[in-house]
Amino acid sequence: MKFGILVKDGPYMHQAMDTAYNFIVAAMEAGHEITGVFFYNDGVYNRCSAMEPPRDERNIMKILSELELKGVKMIVCVAAGKRRGVVDTTVCDAKEISGLGQLLELCIVSDRMITF
Repeated sequence: MKFGILVKDGPYMHQAMDTAYNFIVAAMEAGHEITGVFFYNDGVYNRCSAMEPPRDERNIMKILSELELKGVKMIVCVAAGKRRGVVDTTVCDAKEISGLGQLLELCIVSDRMITF
């Protein structure tokens, strides 16, 4: 099955990103495909390279980078990022910054769209 992921919450406010990460890992281990992760609303903060969590806390940037190395496409919404000041390449660690059309494409190519 092909899953698209939509992340709408910030990295340390709620457990949405952690739950999304655990879902992605479990789905990939079960042989499913992740068509992409789209960061929207406060979810764009998950790709903010200015984050420096203490060593004893989880590092969201590190786990997302590990997923990218496994071929998971990460997309930051340009409009949501501009509203929050995180689309500049010095601030945003996303290789792809795109609009809601990309989210629509993820919905089309995925069997299921999961929102966190």
